[in-house]
Amino acid sequence: MCLTVPMKVEQIDGHRARCTALGEERWADLTLMADAPPKVGDYIIVHLKFAQRIVDEEDALKSYALFDEIFTALDGPK
Repeated sequence: MCLTVPMKVEQIDGHRARCTALGEERWADLTLMADAPPKVGDYIIVHLKFAQRIVDEEDALKSYALFDEIFTALDGPK
């Protein structure tokens, strides 16, 4: 099973985008989104290094909050 994390597009360079999420940075291939490419500031779903679709900011931030809850639960009480 794969979990995808929404990534924020920080820079676009041709057919790829530099994206960030949860303190990590990755490059995503935009080839599959040629008909409706993202813009800087958009949030996208990336799977196997390919951008799949744009998600709205509210949903992306909700996902980040859920991941924070999971990480906190896995760390246990302090």
